[in-house]
Amino acid sequence: MKIQNVKDAAFRKYGRIINEFDFTQLLEEMQNTPCPSDGVIYVPGQPNLEALPIKEKLETAYYGELPIQIGFCNGRNYLLNAVEYHRSSELDIAATDCILLLGRQQDITDDYTYETSKVEAFFCPKGTGVELYATTLHYAPCSVGEENFRVVIVLPKDTNLELDEKHAGYEDALITAKNKWLIGHAEGGLDAGAHIGLIGENLDVRKMER
Repeated sequence: MKIQNVKDAAFRKYGRIINEFDFTQLLEEMQNTPCPSDGVIYVPGQPNLEALPIKEKLETAYYGELPIQIGFCNGRNYLLNAVEYHRSSELDIAATDCILLLGRQQDITDDYTYETSKVEAFFCPKGTGVELYATTLHYAPCSVGEENFRVVIVLPKDTNLELDEKHAGYEDALITAKNKWLIGHAEGGLDAGAHIGLIGENLDVRKMER
C-alpha cells in the first residue's frame, strides 16, 4: 500500500481540508499536552484547548452551534488495530506530521465485518486541519518514522465518554462509547467485549510506501 496525501483527490471521499481558520494558538497549546513514546493517550476534552477563541468558531462553522469538545490523541502508533465511526464529523488538526488510516462505512458488511484491504493511508502534514465525514472509518493516528504524533481531536460534546448502559444486537453491538461505533481487529489489543470484525492484516504503516 502506498501512503497518499490529504491534499490528493483520493482524500475527498473521506473528508476535506480546513482552510478558513488559523490554528496557531491551538497548536502552540498542544505542546503542553502529554505525549507518551510507548503507546497512545486520548483525552476527549482538554480545558486549555477549549478555552481558546477557535472553539466558538469551530462550533459555528462545523457543528451549527452544537456544543463541542476539543481534546487530543498523542503518542506513538503504527498499527490499524480497529476502525470507528461517529454520527458526526470529526475534526483532526495535526500538531505534528501524522498518518491517517481511513475507510468507508458503506463497505461494512451486513454482519458488521470489514476488510482491512479497503483501508487507505494518508499523510497529514503538521499544521493541517481536516474534517473527516461521519461515514469515514478511522481510529488513532499513526506516527511518521520514529517520531511521536500530536493531533487535536474535535467532536460533539460527550463523544467517546462512558456509556450509561450496555448495548447488544445488530449495529448496537458496535457501540463502545457515546457516539462511537467500533469494529476491532483480533490483534488490536482491545478491551474484552469489543466487536471483532476486521478481516485481513492488522495494517502497519512501517510496511507502506511513501
